[in-house]
Amino acid sequence: MTLRLEMRNMTKTYGDFTANDNISFDLKEGEVHAIVGENGAGKTTLMRMLYGMEQPSAGEIYLNGQRVELAGPHDAIRHGIGMVHQHFMLFPDFTVAENIVIGYEPRKAGLFQREKAKEEVLKLAERYGISIDPTARLSGCAVGEQQRVEILKVLYQGADIIVLDEPTAVLTPLEVKGLLATIRNLAQGGKSIILITHKLQEVMEVADRITVLRNGKVTGTVNRQETTAEELARLMVGRDLQPAGERVNLDGKPLLEVHHLTVQVKGNKPLVDQVSFTVHHGEIVGIAGVSGNGQSELLQVITGLRQADGGSVTLAGRDVTNRSVAEIRQAGLAHIPEDRYLWGAAKQESVAENALMGYYQKPAYSRGFIIARDVFRKLAEEWVKRFAIKTGSLEEKAGNLSGGNLQKLIVARELGQETPLLIAAEPTRGVDIGAMETIHQALLDKRNKGDGILLVSSELTEILALSDRILVMYEGRIAGELKRAEATEEKISVLMAGGSLHGTTQATV
Repeated sequence: MTLRLEMRNMTKTYGDFTANDNISFDLKEGEVHAIVGENGAGKTTLMRMLYGMEQPSAGEIYLNGQRVELAGPHDAIRHGIGMVHQHFMLFPDFTVAENIVIGYEPRKAGLFQREKAKEEVLKLAERYGISIDPTARLSGCAVGEQQRVEILKVLYQGADIIVLDEPTAVLTPLEVKGLLATIRNLAQGGKSIILITHKLQEVMEVADRITVLRNGKVTGTVNRQETTAEELARLMVGRDLQPAGERVNLDGKPLLEVHHLTVQVKGNKPLVDQVSFTVHHGEIVGIAGVSGNGQSELLQVITGLRQADGGSVTLAGRDVTNRSVAEIRQAGLAHIPEDRYLWGAAKQESVAENALMGYYQKPAYSRGFIIARDVFRKLAEEWVKRFAIKTGSLEEKAGNLSGGNLQKLIVARELGQETPLLIAAEPTRGVDIGAMETIHQALLDKRNKGDGILLVSSELTEILALSDRILVMYEGRIAGELKRAEATEEKISVLMAGGSLHGTTQATV
């Protein structure tokens, strides 16, 4: 295959910190080349230099054998480089077609040709086998559809090299399968794909070659057929991953009891429809389901972020239905929210202030109206070390942390509450494989101590690895329940799609 891109000896420093240290990387025509590594390994920094968003401290970039200097994203686009960012850059009030052609609109006599734009978008989508409705309003599109819009946008701009930065971080399993099929189609059509991710299962399914980064350096570049996920993990973290600890058999009393919980919405089916279940002490109950089937609203009611229209929630024998967030937390609940930016953090505040949330009223960390910051600081420093949170200092703004490092901070904070019940929604979203190992073990340790955990995750492997029982939600209802010993990805997927398990005995919820 023809060599399309070379990045030679790329180095990027910020003061005394070296984000990229003499990295060399190349990409062939029609190739999917994955770049993997833990959070802070330097993956995104390297790609920001390729896209002109950062200028290298040293190193050279060659496109089709010619050295280029990329002063900004417009330069990169002009040279056929497109980037789909982890956080989409789209306009919700525009249509799909308008989002795709923006900045490169077909015009006649200075006027935007809307119909021609739709025709061009449809033709482009059909060429690469990407299903999309060009007339749909973006605000009504699912996350997977929005990602297809981003991909079509860079294709419309003429990109031959497409950088996908953590493209599956917010997708459902079905959407992930669709994206991987799209990536293969693009490569077969001659496009060159750089896939930045930490999900090794996806890498092993779609990549041709894999480059591994650790602490800003390349630890290896391998062909997919000549490696394994275990070898990649070892290159990423510098050690063998440890298997999860033993699961202590406990027969705890009911801790969280949800009865006939309902959340109505005008003119349609209830968002949550007569949901009932129990979480016991010493148990992890997982909730699986395609995003949008009531999981978010269910957790919002349990945690006090939303009012229920019917039913009840009991925590440790206390009725907490429609109580405030503060009251429910005081009753014994900690919460890792699914949206770390909306519910979990104050980005403009420091790492220390974010770590302190929920602790300032605890006697151990307050002296009357004065917060014992010196005492709490030691605890926060322990969290940073245990969860390998990469931050310049505790005074750094939380918004400066990578998404994965902010996630680790929130997980550490909520686990540190040591409450009887933990609501863990997407606890490992955006974190690397080493951090995932640490978080999973911490959740199991909490369970083995006799606490209860309600786990909601779009990652079926996570649900299967951690849960003692699995509930599957579909259209606001519990579609089925599976015990750990009988649960498989296939059975869960059937229930997630609204099917039934013939011949399988369903437990009572």
